[in-house]
Parts: sequence; C-alpha cells; structure tokens
Amino acid sequence: MKRTVHALVTATAAAAIAAGGALAQQSVAEKSAAEMEPPFSGQANVEYARALWNAMENASFVGEDSIVTFPYVGTPPHGAVLEYIETEFSFAGHTDLLIVKKNYAIEGEEEEIEQAILNDRMESLDSVTVMFRREQGYDPDHQNWFWAKYAPSGALATNPKGMALAGRVAKGADQGCIACHQAAGGGDYIYSHDKFAE
Repeated sequence: MKRTVHALVTATAAAAIAAGGALAQQSVAEKSAAEMEPPFSGQANVEYARALWNAMENASFVGEDSIVTFPYVGTPPHGAVLEYIETEFSFAGHTDLLIVKKNYAIEGEEEEIEQAILNDRMESLDSVTVMFRREQGYDPDHQNWFWAKYAPSGALATNPKGMALAGRVAKGADQGCIACHQAAGGGDYIYSHDKFAE
C-alpha cells in the first residue's frame, strides 16, 4: 500500500472543556509533586486520560461514529495500518496540539485491507494512541506531551506490569512512547504527516 493520506483537522470542541471537569480548575503548576508521580499510570494520569477520551469522543475523533480518514501503511509498534488525525484541540481549559492514531491489526492485499477498514473499522481496530501537548511545566524535557494508549472501547491499555499507559509513558526508559518519538525529526516528538511520505 503506497498511498499515504492523512487528515489534518482544525477543531475546538466546547464540550471538551466541560468534560475535563475538575481538571480545568487546577493547573499543572498547582498540583503537588506527589500528584504528578509516577510519570505514568497513577490516579491523576488515569483520570486525565479518561476525561480526554470522553472529550475526543464528543469531538468525533474516537469511538463508533468517529471521523473517517484514509488508511495508510503503518510501522511498529502501532499496527499494520493506521489512520491519523492532527488538530488543535481544547481540553480542560487548555488548547494545543492533539494527535490521534488509530492502529489496525489487519493484513492482506491493499484493496482487501482498505475495504475491511472502510466497511467495519471497529472490527479491525486494535488500539488508539494519543499525544496531547499539555500546559507548560507538565514535562518540559519532552515538549509537555501527554501520552495515552486506549483499547477501541476507550479503556486504557496497560503494560506487562499492569501500569496504565497514560501520562509521561516510559519516561527515562530505553523503550516506549517517549524514547521512540525522540527520534522524530525536528525535536518535536512528532512523526507527522509529511514525515511519512516515501
């Protein structure tokens, strides 16, 4: 599958701010160090990730009736086929860049794959990975990105130790979201639409 087509969307979901609930009332700077630990998993990161999923679903970026983009060939660890949305997004009183990557575990010939996804995307959807650039001070060493990996239902995925994949995932590790995306050109941690072109 040589075609590489992506969706760049500009959207601000008013409902997203309300979905953030108490999160909108408290900036990262106001949270204690204890609330910010551990780097990923932990109550604060899990609650934020759940509220973020609800806001993305309200904006039709995830879920049964989400925006459809054209599938393209994926790369590990995300999946054989991907859909991509990159947009400015408002959530919990903060507006910044949101990246949603739908990861499909499906194989076959190009036309078969495209038809399978376009006919029943939820059937072959394996996971949804998300990057949302949070407020200044959240993780300045890594461009303040919040990372999350969800099942198609919106439940948070976990690592082999049972830790929820939400927050500064695998910060300080040799593998994981942050380590992988450090290799993206431009120092912004984004393997963006133009960087996929062959």
